[in-house]
Amino acid sequence: MSPTKPLQKKNKKSQIRRMSDWLHLWLGIASGLVVFHLGITGCIFAFQKEITEFIHRKEFFVEVPADKKTVPLSTLKATAEKALGGKKKVTFISSYAQADRAWEFNTYKPGDPKAFWYFDSIEYYDLVLINPYTGKVTLVSDNKYEFFSIVKMLHWSFLINHPIGQQIIGWSTIIFVFLLISGMVMWWPKNLKKSNFDKSFKIKWKAKFKRINYDIHNVLGFYVMIICLMLALTGLVWAFQWFQKTVYVVASGSTKPPKEIPAKSDLTKTIKAIPFDVAFENAQKTFKDADRIGMSPAEGGTATIYANGYKGEETYWNFDVLLLDQYTGKLLARKNQSDKNAGEALIGMNYDIHVGAILGLPGKIMAFFASLIAASLPITGFIIWWGKKKKKKNPAIAEN
Repeated sequence: MSPTKPLQKKNKKSQIRRMSDWLHLWLGIASGLVVFHLGITGCIFAFQKEITEFIHRKEFFVEVPADKKTVPLSTLKATAEKALGGKKKVTFISSYAQADRAWEFNTYKPGDPKAFWYFDSIEYYDLVLINPYTGKVTLVSDNKYEFFSIVKMLHWSFLINHPIGQQIIGWSTIIFVFLLISGMVMWWPKNLKKSNFDKSFKIKWKAKFKRINYDIHNVLGFYVMIICLMLALTGLVWAFQWFQKTVYVVASGSTKPPKEIPAKSDLTKTIKAIPFDVAFENAQKTFKDADRIGMSPAEGGTATIYANGYKGEETYWNFDVLLLDQYTGKLLARKNQSDKNAGEALIGMNYDIHVGAILGLPGKIMAFFASLIAASLPITGFIIWWGKKKKKKNPAIAEN
């Protein structure tokens, strides 16, 4: 009597599907540590604003006097520079429509552009918070070494200033995009019978560890796929210039870069008042509905003062720009958000989309959980592979 022949598997996978599965496995293993790193640092950074303001609540928020009269901006700027030793120049100022917010004075100066590490590429990067009503300094922070600044640069390039840092991040992100798509192909149920539906959309919590781990990898991976794709694609905009240019061209329908605003300060004009204060007053009058106004002082010559009127308490994409004469404070030119082409607007949204802030707190919560699940995928995927590897070493074990 001849031995019983083993049952042949039905519905053999196609060559393309087998190749996709093979690539999913080995590319996942190759990029797993980087994907885990990006997910964890993304989680940590997601609520950096809320955490920072909670820890330093007394420094970020002030008592509002009845008259709400603020100290001239030029005086506050000088106070900030004095608090930093008098040798550092304020490069950007944020004033808020929210009355109880301290105003922010930032300084930044690049270091060695050829430095390998992040810390050597910056000479200084500071934040000074000032009560706008009293002129009192509430906080001086060395943002070069601030916790969330370091987390951001870890996420950005492993703290590496050399292009190799972003190359590692960028190519690992491209692999992650492929893993998301190939994972969807592997996950896709053959039919929508209830048994298949439950396997694809629900985690069987009462099952053994191997099954729970398998479900976490597949089911949670499916639920966050779209969000993870958005996080990955917006990350690629920073990682590769060619990708950013492609996004711009596709969105704008043109290869022409955004037009520069032609404006220069007049060296021959002077006024008795302090021009920077006049410029700020003009910005306040123009941006009456802005949630905050960002001021960038000019540095001599014919350079202009930039004033940005942001619509949103912490987002950066929706703003109008004023160019003002540094010697008179006079308005020279304006560019509104509505004047930007679709490519400019989309690239401008990139940061807010990446961190979820474009949808407010719900968006940041979604970004947090998507990053957390993304960080778990290399771990759960490795456990699945390791279990199958051990299973193959013992052929006596029947397949499930």
